[in-house]
Amino acid sequence: MNYKNSPILISACLVGINCRYDGTNARRKSLIKQYSKEWLIPICPEQLGGLPTPRPQAEISFKKVIDINGRDVTKEFLKGAKEALKIAELFGVKKAVLKEKSPSCGVRFIYRKGKLVNGMGITARLLKDAGVEAAGVE
Repeated sequence: MNYKNSPILISACLVGINCRYDGTNARRKSLIKQYSKEWLIPICPEQLGGLPTPRPQAEISFKKVIDINGRDVTKEFLKGAKEALKIAELFGVKKAVLKEKSPSCGVRFIYRKGKLVNGMGITARLLKDAGVEAAGVE
């Protein structure tokens, strides 16, 4: 297949890969259909950062990412974000389609103290700061 546009990063869970914290996915058939003619590169920053699947659920608590057991997983989230950025740079990615509400991929919304709040996930922020357009998908 010949692609006219640059590749697009997409949260792996959105295309059906079981990589969410609970071992499930968030497959969106309509999204897959919408981007069927595009070159999609699935990523899971949390796995890229070395976290297992399944893993304890985590939230951003200001400058840190803390899982439900109280463990600081900021280092792993930062590592995964940096690896996602490496992939974006390697392939000339200009756009990312990311899973909203995720502490990695949330573009407009994340959870803090169990409440949905305005904010960006670690990977979404790093990509945006690097000039990659990020779109969030519920």
